[in-house]
Amino acid sequence: KPDKAPAGVSDSTLQRVSSNLPKAADAVPPAEPDIYEPSTTVLKPTMRPLKVYAFDPSAGRFLGNYMTSTVHYEKLQPGPIGKSLAVIDYDGTNNTYYTPVDLDAPNILIQGGIDPTQSDPHFHQQMVYAVATETLEHFETALGRNIRWRAPHYASGAKSTPMADDRFRLHLFPHAMRQANAFYSPEAHGILFGYFQASKTHPGRNLPGQTVFTCLSHDIIAHETTHAIVDGIREYFIEPTNVNVPAFHEAFADLSALFRHFSHSEALLDTLQKTGGLLFQFQLTPDARGATSNSAVQAQSAADNPLIQLAQQFGEASGMRAGLRGALGTANPDDINTKTEPHERGSILVAAVFDAYFTVYTRRSANLFRIFRAGGGSADPVDLPRPLAELLALEASRTADRFFTICARALDFCPPVDITFGDFLRAIITAHLDLDHEDPDGVRDAFMEAFRLRGIVASDASFFSEDALCWPKVKDKDGLPSIRGLAFGDPNGLTKVEKDKNGNLLRRYAEANAEKLGFDLRWKIDARSFHPMFRPRSDGRVDVDMMVELVQTRKADFVEGSPDLGQFPMRSGVTLSITQEQLKSGRRPAPKVRYAIRKDFSPERQNLQREYYASMGLAEGVDDKTRFHINFGLIHGGI
Repeated sequence: KPDKAPAGVSDSTLQRVSSNLPKAADAVPPAEPDIYEPSTTVLKPTMRPLKVYAFDPSAGRFLGNYMTSTVHYEKLQPGPIGKSLAVIDYDGTNNTYYTPVDLDAPNILIQGGIDPTQSDPHFHQQMVYAVATETLEHFETALGRNIRWRAPHYASGAKSTPMADDRFRLHLFPHAMRQANAFYSPEAHGILFGYFQASKTHPGRNLPGQTVFTCLSHDIIAHETTHAIVDGIREYFIEPTNVNVPAFHEAFADLSALFRHFSHSEALLDTLQKTGGLLFQFQLTPDARGATSNSAVQAQSAADNPLIQLAQQFGEASGMRAGLRGALGTANPDDINTKTEPHERGSILVAAVFDAYFTVYTRRSANLFRIFRAGGGSADPVDLPRPLAELLALEASRTADRFFTICARALDFCPPVDITFGDFLRAIITAHLDLDHEDPDGVRDAFMEAFRLRGIVASDASFFSEDALCWPKVKDKDGLPSIRGLAFGDPNGLTKVEKDKNGNLLRRYAEANAEKLGFDLRWKIDARSFHPMFRPRSDGRVDVDMMVELVQTRKADFVEGSPDLGQFPMRSGVTLSITQEQLKSGRRPAPKVRYAIRKDFSPERQNLQREYYASMGLAEGVDDKTRFHINFGLIHGGI
C-alpha cells in the first residue's frame, strides 16, 4: 500500500473518494463474484491474417504489392501443417530440409505473419500456405462444399507407412528443385515449386542472375493449387483423351489466378485511375504527362497493366520481357484449329472468358460513367477521381467474383470424362441459368458471343442459342426415377456410414437404369464421386443438391484385335445433378434427378482417342496407373 498519493493526485482528492466508499458493514459480501473476475471463456479467433505478395517480389511495395491475406483460422503444426495443407520444405537439389515455421508462435501471430522478404525461407513457407489456403477457400465458397484431394498413390514396397491424414492433406514443397518450373504432381500428392537464376541479359525488374523463387509468385501458387483442386473434383480430366483436355486444365488454372487480381484493392484502384476505367487496356497512363518514345524518366514510361498479366517476375526473369501469359488474346476463330500446345490452346479459352467478363463489367459500370459525364466529367477521362474509381473497383471486384463462381460451378456440370471446350461452354450456360435465371446483365449472351468469336462451339448442340446450349433437364418421359434413401448429410460433408450407403445405392441405381444412362452392363459401373452442395438462393432459400459421377471403363486396343500390342482405357460416364426438393405437406419427397450429362461410348470417340494417344507417343510404354496422365512437370517446364 503506498504511503502517499501518486504524483499529480492530491490528498484531498483521495479523501473525497474515500468518503464515498461504502463502510465495512455496507461492503459487498465475499460470496458475491468480483466484477473484475476474468471470463473463463476465451473465444477462439475465426480468421488468420498472413502477409503475402499480391503479385511477386519484382513489384516491390508499389500497387499494394505488400498485402494481407485473411484465411480461416486453424491450429497449425510447424511447417505449417493444417487440416488440408502441409508445407514440407525439402530441397531436393541440396538434399536438405529447412526449419519449418511456426505460425502460431506469439511473435509471429501478434504481427499478422512474417513481413514479405525474398531471403527468409520461413516467409516462403508462410506465402505458399496462405495463397494455397486462400485459393482452396475461394473454391469451397463458390461450390458450396468442402473439397477433397485425389487419393495419393504409394509405391508398392515403400519403406515407410504414410500418415493416416496424408490423403486429406496436399503437400507443398516451396524449394523442391533448382529449376525454372513449378508443377502439381499426383504421385507426390503435392505441388513442387522450383527456384532458378534470372536471365543475365534480359532480367526485367530483377538483378541479372539473381535467384527467383516460384513459391513467391501469387499467380503461380494459385495456378498450381487450382490444378490440384480440379484433379480432386474431376479425376479423369487428368487423362489427355483429346487435345482440349490438357489445354482446359491450363486455362482453368490461369482463370483462377487472374480473377484473384481483382480482389487486390489497391492495385485495382490504381489501375482503374490510370486506364480511365478501361481495365482491359494493356498499358497504364504514365504518372507524368508528355511521354515520348525517347522519354528517359520512368514517370513518363507506360507500365504494363498488372491485372491482365500472369506471373510477371517469372516471365521477365526468363527473358520474355513481359508476364508469362495474359488475360486477353485475339478473336481469331482459326486459332482453335491450329494451336495444340496446352498453354497456347488454353489461352483461347482464357481470352473468351475474360472477353465476356470485360463486356459485362462495361455494362454494369456504364451508369457510373453517365453520372460522371453529367456532372461535367470528361467523356474520355485520363485520370479518374478517387470516388468514381472506388465505385468502379467495387463493381469490377464483384463481377470478377461472380464470374469465378460461374466457372467454378460449371465444373459440376461437365461430363466426367473427355472434356472439350464446347462441353465447358454448355456447363457455363447451365451453371449460370441455375444461379440466375433472369440474367439482367446478359452474362450468358456475353459468354456465347465471346466463345463464338473464337470458334468454340458445342458439337452436340442443335443451335447456338441459350436454350440449346443449356444441358437438357431430365423429364418424366425420360424414365429416370427418383432415388430413394440418398443421404445428403450437412454442409460439413458426409459421414463414412453415409458415404458407404450412398455408394452402394448409386451403383445399384446405375445398374438398374444402365440403358437410360448410356452404360453397358458387361462392364463395371463405378460411382467415382458424390458430394452434396448447400447453396443460398437470391430469395433466401437454400438449394440442396448432390453431384454424382458415374463412370464405366473398358480396355481398347491400339491395334484393333491385337491386345498384346498395347491397350488404353476407354471411358464413358454421366454426371447426375440430384436435388432434394422442399417439404410437401410435412413430408420429404424422394431426391429427383435434374440433369444427366452424358459422355457415351462410341466408335468415333474411341478412334479419336486412339489417334491422339498415338500422336502423343503413348501407344508404347510401361502399363501403369500414370501412363495416361498429364505430365504437368513436362508441360510446365518454363511454366
